Amino acid sequence: MSTFALLTKLAPDEARDPRVREEHGRQWMTKVKAKCPGVKWLSHYLVLGPHDFLDLYEAANEEEAAKVAMISLSLGALSAETWTLLPYQRYLQLAKEM
Repeated sequence: MSTFALLTKLAPDEARDPRVREEHGRQWMTKVKAKCPGVKWLSHYLVLGPHDFLDLYEAANEEEAAKVAMISLSLGALSAETWTLLPYQRYLQLAKEM
């Protein structure tokens, strides 16, 4: 399993009403669980910056990670940016191999 970060930016009207946001968040998670059952959630954060949310999760491959971002976009996100993460200790091992 690889680790991924998903940075999401919401449409302005999507973030105004916390009750609506909470319901849409539940719908999003339900759809992700149904379409991407192998995804393991690590954490979910509000971001004070150019994005609204940061999700950290594990997925089997890039295709499964892409589905998570595509679901976000299909449910009203303005943008969904996915990053592949490499643990620092693994980076050190790779660097020593070089």
